[in-house]
Amino acid sequence: MGILQTTSEAEAVGATAAAYAADRAALGYVPSHTRVLALNPEAFEAWKALQSSIAKSMGMRRYELVTLAAALGIGSRHCRLAHGNKALKYIDEQELLGIARDYRSAGLAEAEVAMMDYAVKLSGDSAAMGESDSRRLRDFGFTDREIVDITLAAAARNYLSRILQALAVDIDVPPLLSDDMRGALLDPIEALRTSAG
Repeated sequence: MGILQTTSEAEAVGATAAAYAADRAALGYVPSHTRVLALNPEAFEAWKALQSSIAKSMGMRRYELVTLAAALGIGSRHCRLAHGNKALKYIDEQELLGIARDYRSAGLAEAEVAMMDYAVKLSGDSAAMGESDSRRLRDFGFTDREIVDITLAAAARNYLSRILQALAVDIDVPPLLSDDMRGALLDPIEALRTSAG
């Protein structure tokens, strides 16, 4: 956890205790990122509200696909593992294994591949993006609102991933995630790093 001293579950009160309890109820444990972000509980609540509003607007399957792609583009092990686990609520495990390994060859609809490509590019080199990137989404039938939602979901993932990386937050491995799924989620990040280096 680096230099940060987080609040233990036994000592947590108020908004921090509520954040811990929500994660314990949903996940069965309190992840390291919650402990760190709860150091500023007001900002953490604002983040969760933003995340929720984006996900509700675009639907959970689409939200998780974009999130996984953005996490890949930025090289976030934290978010690949956390959202690989969350995505299992909306995507069959065998399909998700294929998506995690290589979404381009996983049998997804072309529109889903396009939005994931967009999220990866936004996460890796947003300064190089232009009208042609959003036009590609339009060509696959996405509306203005959907294009904005895809962009918001990818950019929001970058916001959180960069915080976790900058603060050297411990990487939590969800306890029920299979070894196969862990490898499928993390191996592509290592492959990208190797090819970039």
